[in-house]
Amino acid sequence: MAAILRAGSAVEVGVLTAELRSLVAAGATAAVCDVSGIITTDMGVVDALARLQLSARRLGCDLTLWRESVELARLLEFVGLAEALRVELGRQPEEREQRLGVQEERELDDPSL
Repeated sequence: MAAILRAGSAVEVGVLTAELRSLVAAGATAAVCDVSGIITTDMGVVDALARLQLSARRLGCDLTLWRESVELARLLEFVGLAEALRVELGRQPEEREQRLGVQEERELDDPSL
């Protein structure tokens, strides 16, 4: 069973951990934390998310971040916590699909032309 947590503009580790505990007590084995409400991206947010992930692991729950901003994903990558917090920079749909009108670059003497 999976559950969803929502992190607001100020990430309250204690509140989110309490919610996580009650979800695990109700049978959740996985949780998704919606971080789209986080406005300020700084080391305080990184610390809070790392503590939440640690709490989830101690409770035996698999926690994944969802809808993180590019700024947050880059900061987590920079400090080396992107993998531990399950963040992938390349998840944006526009980066997965090739845009229309984009052509590959080729050598002038390429026989496939």
